[in-house]
Amino acid sequence: MKKKLSSRVTVIGGGLAGSEAAFQLAERGIPVDLHEMRPVSMTPAHHTGRFAELVCSNSFGADQGLSPAVLLKSEMRLFHSLVLDAGAKAKVGAGSALAVDRDLFSQTVSDAIEHHPLITIQRQVVEKVPEGPTVIATGPLTHQSLSQDLMATLKNNPLSFFDAAAPIVFGDTIDMSHAFYGSREGSDDYINCPLTKAEYEIFYDALVNAEQHERHDFEDAAFFEGCLPIEELAGRGKRTPLFGPMKPMGLSNPYEGGRRPYAVVQLRRDNAAGSLWSMVGFQTNLRWGEQKRVFRLIPALVSAEFARYGVMHRNTYLRSPNILDATLSVRGRPELFLAGQMIGVEGYVESAASGIMAAINAARLIRGQDLMTLPRETMMGALFYYISHADPEHFQPMNATFGLFELPERVRAIKDKRERRQWMFDRAMAAMRTWSHETAPRYA
Repeated sequence: MKKKLSSRVTVIGGGLAGSEAAFQLAERGIPVDLHEMRPVSMTPAHHTGRFAELVCSNSFGADQGLSPAVLLKSEMRLFHSLVLDAGAKAKVGAGSALAVDRDLFSQTVSDAIEHHPLITIQRQVVEKVPEGPTVIATGPLTHQSLSQDLMATLKNNPLSFFDAAAPIVFGDTIDMSHAFYGSREGSDDYINCPLTKAEYEIFYDALVNAEQHERHDFEDAAFFEGCLPIEELAGRGKRTPLFGPMKPMGLSNPYEGGRRPYAVVQLRRDNAAGSLWSMVGFQTNLRWGEQKRVFRLIPALVSAEFARYGVMHRNTYLRSPNILDATLSVRGRPELFLAGQMIGVEGYVESAASGIMAAINAARLIRGQDLMTLPRETMMGALFYYISHADPEHFQPMNATFGLFELPERVRAIKDKRERRQWMFDRAMAAMRTWSHETAPRYA
């Protein structure tokens, strides 16, 4: 048993990972100093000083079925995830997905953080990597001073890719005479904006020829395939969007005799009141004037007013396999933990999951206990194993995916996908229940 440290934990960053880490530590009886630079110093993507502000989509992915995203959430709920608890309170209709009212969500997280007796909030820019037990979860838009000191400390060359957000329109400006409610799951959670073949071709030509924002100093960054700008997707072929965000499969237009449209743009509720709707899969780097011109070629949006235009920003992340253990501690410096998108996880829920893992081990460090790794048969364990063991020269951001699992030959031979997924799901949950009960109790 290691000697116990009589210390607090410093958490830097009030996004999803940092908020989750601070809350998980405090719930384990560990005092936390949580540093967040907003609103003293804002980023190009944020609009408020609230904790866990969502800067891109308001969707947390699938929340029903046997998908990797559902498994990840199921594991996190064993730890009473603050992010998922807040998501449940701020939930808006989105079919089988978990989508939230972004303002209510961030306010719910902020209330939990601000009212916790063991969390002390410091609104300031941190320019140097602190000494002592620390969780850094400052995300892809880390302040330049801290980023430079972190790179020097880690002797690590950062990588980067483009990330983008979709436009949001005011609900009362949608022309419902050219739209209908419905979803592929049978609910009425989405507004569907159909296009005929002729309308699609006009829209497509305008989209691929529209003017984009310049990318300035990060032209060498790649796109994350799971979040391609709509114009980048369209540039890959005229029919490519029809197999992506504009696919008509599973939808029927009640105003056209129940026939399937040629193409569809779906709008997802962005707040509980239904006054704001986001364009699903329409993240973009088009200039704002071009967004208004091109997206108004969609018949239901011909008079649409935009509450927020789509934006693009650079996501910087570390070559984590060179520096991190699966405990999320830095090799050779076990008191320093990293979490969130900066380590190469992609997605809101994945970022929050890394905050849970960093908090568990930071708490163990404070108590003089050995750091722990999660079982690789769990989704969290497989994800953090990838983050720490992938080929550093070809390292790319990673979502939760069943492809991270190593499976016995007898399971790989199962032809029925649902049966195979059920086996992986059951194995992961059994392993996580044992691990969370025996090695990471919620309370001190």
